[in-house]
Amino acid sequence: MSTLTLAKAINEGLRAAMEEDPKVLIMGEDVGKLGGVFRVTDGLQKDFGESRVIDTPLAESGIIGTAIGLALRGYRPVCEIQFDGFVFPAADQIITQLAKMPLRSLGKLKLPVVVRIPCGGGIGAVEHHSESPEAYFTHTGGLRVVACSNPADAYHMIRQAIRSDDPVIFFEPKRRYWEKAEVDKNATPLPFDRGQIVRPGTDVTVLAYGPMVKTCLEAAAAAAEEGRSVEVVDLRTLSPLDTDLIYESVRRTGRCVVAHEAPVYSGLGAEIAARVTEACFYSLEAPVLRVGGFSTPYPPSRLEDHYLPDLDRVLDAVDRAFAF
Repeated sequence: MSTLTLAKAINEGLRAAMEEDPKVLIMGEDVGKLGGVFRVTDGLQKDFGESRVIDTPLAESGIIGTAIGLALRGYRPVCEIQFDGFVFPAADQIITQLAKMPLRSLGKLKLPVVVRIPCGGGIGAVEHHSESPEAYFTHTGGLRVVACSNPADAYHMIRQAIRSDDPVIFFEPKRRYWEKAEVDKNATPLPFDRGQIVRPGTDVTVLAYGPMVKTCLEAAAAAAEEGRSVEVVDLRTLSPLDTDLIYESVRRTGRCVVAHEAPVYSGLGAEIAARVTEACFYSLEAPVLRVGGFSTPYPPSRLEDHYLPDLDRVLDAVDRAFAF
């Protein structure tokens, strides 16, 4: 058992994957000598060499295009997109090639590419550095999309992502990079396509992922002081969703709140709310409510505390769920 930050847990997961399989490569802007802007790949180029940890030009489309070619030749590339807002120049390669080529070949071609994306706000960054673009990729068939929220999941999920023969979009909550927790490297991890109840409850289900899991746990603790039992579910896998876990929880509690940093409008929460309403209609005591960001470009850092969903906004949604 080790105490690791989330960033260090990903680093050690990458190291373990590279030791297991010489076909695993890491590539991205400043991932080598610098170790990445968040130091997630620190020390890996020194230990594995420049042919396996590759500093690329500032060209996200080129990074993903090169990774696709390497995957076709039997490698397992792990691409780092330096910041979430930088993924859009690579969208063409991800959406029209990476996601579609396996089906286009009737499954004959495998593209085991992992695209790591530090996501979300809360670090006081400038424009294009605090986005939550997950809905673009969950809307794209052919991609697995996952989001870790804690060091233990970060360690095991990055290894599962690398082993997967499917292309994986791997979201990492950048404002949680420096938070520590115990990591059992020898534990049997949850299956890659499963969510997890991280706080049991009986009165309302709160669904979250990535950076919002901790916020929702704090809201649940505050709600408990008022006598309300909030169940918090860490979705972990965004595409495919673990709908069995979601439905089982909502049918028990009768109420559901979905929380994410991305704007509420057309966010992943809308898809989840629709599915829960269709599958759990006769168990619901209230409409499914959503908590998220506003339908504006991400604001300057001085305003992000007003933009990001916080404990109070989650609690307000819980209160509204009980008002029906």
